[in-house]
Amino acid sequence: MRLTFYGAARSVTGSKHLLEINGTTILLDCGLVQGRRKDSFVANRNLPFDCSSIDMVILSHAHIDHSGNIPNLIRNGFDGDIICTDPTRDLCSTMLRDSGHIQERDAEYVNKKRARKGEAPIEPIYTQQDAVNALNYFVSQSYYRTRRIADGVKLTFYDAGHMLGSAIVALDIIDKETNRERRLVFSGDLGREGIPIIRDPDVIDGCDFLIMESTYGNRTHAPYFDAEKKLKRIVNETHQAGGALIMPAFAVGRTQQIVYTLHKMWEAGDIPRLSIYVDSPLAVDATSVFQLHPETYDEEIQQFISDTNTRNPFGFDDLTYVRSLQQSKDLNTKAEPCIIISASGMAEFGRIVHHLKNRITDAKNTVLITGWQAEHTLGRRLVDGNETVRIFGDEYDVNARVEVINGFSGHADKNELTNWVGAMKNRPDKTWLVHGEPESAQALQKSLTDKFGMEVHVPYPTNTYEI
Repeated sequence: MRLTFYGAARSVTGSKHLLEINGTTILLDCGLVQGRRKDSFVANRNLPFDCSSIDMVILSHAHIDHSGNIPNLIRNGFDGDIICTDPTRDLCSTMLRDSGHIQERDAEYVNKKRARKGEAPIEPIYTQQDAVNALNYFVSQSYYRTRRIADGVKLTFYDAGHMLGSAIVALDIIDKETNRERRLVFSGDLGREGIPIIRDPDVIDGCDFLIMESTYGNRTHAPYFDAEKKLKRIVNETHQAGGALIMPAFAVGRTQQIVYTLHKMWEAGDIPRLSIYVDSPLAVDATSVFQLHPETYDEEIQQFISDTNTRNPFGFDDLTYVRSLQQSKDLNTKAEPCIIISASGMAEFGRIVHHLKNRITDAKNTVLITGWQAEHTLGRRLVDGNETVRIFGDEYDVNARVEVINGFSGHADKNELTNWVGAMKNRPDKTWLVHGEPESAQALQKSLTDKFGMEVHVPYPTNTYEI
């Protein structure tokens, strides 16, 4: 049995882990690398393995850093099944098409520059049609249902509690070379206890080998209740200042979380009556998928639905979902206090960039960052306190107040990750930490080693382990 790490190794994006067992090659996730445009384009275009040699993909969840390069994988010769939960397949239907649109648009932008230099045009990494074609390869498997997927390999999904449909991948393996039974667990992205909408992460009894995320391996989150209180304060203060609250938010997961929280505050009278806009076609589509899967809801949101007699926890009178481009443009001329929630979550592309360009120089306004921001992104520069930022090639003074709330994170923090491992009855013989910047992964490595005496590795890209 051989394990090779091709993505999200000492980094947070581009999740790709290759398992070779009993003559079968299994790819765990196939995500897009995100960051500097030029570097990420090259990394995403050139997949680091022979795509036609891969027999199947097991997809932990729909976020683009885990699923986003699947259409390119298929373009380059992959012809197997992509196995995931039902909600993940439904979300990918929307998210991969949106990603294909972004690839096309990015290629068009680059080609305008290349044409001025007399250079040949480039093709997008993949197109919207490639994304649609990719959906033919998806095979759904429900949580807690075990099935044989290859010679000596059985797959079970457990709830990772990170986003709608997110899964912990458990592979029960009979290794034909050693004639030993082994269990390999891939955590995917682990969520947090007590976060509303979806259930808490499942506890795994144990495993022999563990591939585990480490995004917040060196940090702790404030309690979720504190995040809600901070959001209430920021909404009220921005309203009193007569400004707009601009929120870059990931279209899938974070947007629904914020909308539900605002809905609760609206019902309780904790925030003033003001217009709230979700300006993202992807978020509109994703919210519809959330409504399709009440079987994944936790007890809190089910109780809220019952108590308020609402059929839609993601909709209320002051909330407007914006789909058309003209409606989005019209938001830039609204002078009254309002809230605009828009993608992308790292403010690198999409409608949020236009809202920031039009609002960031006005001190009445507030920019609220509610998610992790990768290096070299506009969101990261705002979090880092840059006094000026470049948007669409021009410099803008950051006069708007910038606030950060980390408590909405869908990722477990250092203590939650450590406790998740600590709850295992049989801890792994070997553990590999992925999906974390080096300092985060190394901090979690030390925590697990010191507390449990575990053998923990922080692999580099292309590192291979015989297990």
